[in-house]
Amino acid sequence: MIALITGISGQDGWYLARQLQAEGHHVVGLSRDAEAAARAFAGWECPPAIHSFDYAVPMAVAPVIEVVQPDWVFNLASFATGQGMFDQPQAMARLNGFFVLDLLEAIRASPRHEAITLVQASSSEMFGDVREMPQDEDTPLRPKSPYGAAKQYAHSMVGIYRRAFGVRACSAILYNHESVRRPPAFVTKKIARAAARISLGMESELVLGALDISRDWGYAPEYMDALVRMARASEPCDYVVATGRLTSIREVVQMAFGQLGLEWEPYVRLDTGWTRPVESLGLCGNPARIETDLGWRATTPVSDIIAEMVTHERAAAVLAAA
Repeated sequence: MIALITGISGQDGWYLARQLQAEGHHVVGLSRDAEAAARAFAGWECPPAIHSFDYAVPMAVAPVIEVVQPDWVFNLASFATGQGMFDQPQAMARLNGFFVLDLLEAIRASPRHEAITLVQASSSEMFGDVREMPQDEDTPLRPKSPYGAAKQYAHSMVGIYRRAFGVRACSAILYNHESVRRPPAFVTKKIARAAARISLGMESELVLGALDISRDWGYAPEYMDALVRMARASEPCDYVVATGRLTSIREVVQMAFGQLGLEWEPYVRLDTGWTRPVESLGLCGNPARIETDLGWRATTPVSDIIAEMVTHERAAAVLAAA
């Protein structure tokens, strides 16, 4: 089995590649910078084959599909910076939206199209202006950011190509998922890193935009397992991948500082400059369908995820200072 992962250099690509290789699959990855991406897999006995790729070139992915001849395609390539759901909307539209159309067209045109399954990483940000909670696969999409709008376009095209052309394509509607490999721009990583460095006397404060915003936070390795199950399913189907539980930023801060035996209030300062222009509230997913159909369930508590991240950040800070 050959698996092609776009955006392999990110948090999700790393965990997905690890699982696929452990199951005996051959993994090929695409990244904007193959050399930089390869460093993420340093130390692996058999690292994935990674190739540089320019996502901005229309239909450049078509020859890749023909050369690699993948059985599974996981599209994790995405433009996002945590807070910056409004940054560079044109780039977001191209990568998060139109590139997915390129993938669908490339698969449809391939002589092997019936043998290829595409799993698209959709986002809970598509729900945006939510009118119901929790959200499921039938909840109307009302994005409130350029990021969410681009993801909605891609999500819609996946459904259109599946129904109209018989392309084996499906979308995983992913809610927030964290790990030690989360980039620094995301709030959980920012909190974990600041708490660790404050405990070591390396920093004095943590600046956040708000404390009462809540999210449905899960564990990245488990969410990548959901994608593999979707690829393996006999029929392609869209699924919400979530925990079904909300946790506030305030609670995450308490967990992070509590892990280090610190009271958090003296170190946290609020600055509205760190908030998004429009915030999506009440994003909590209902994973009942994927639990029933594929037997997938989120099992790692958010407290364990934050504890792992804080421990990792503290060890990294100590090592860097040595």
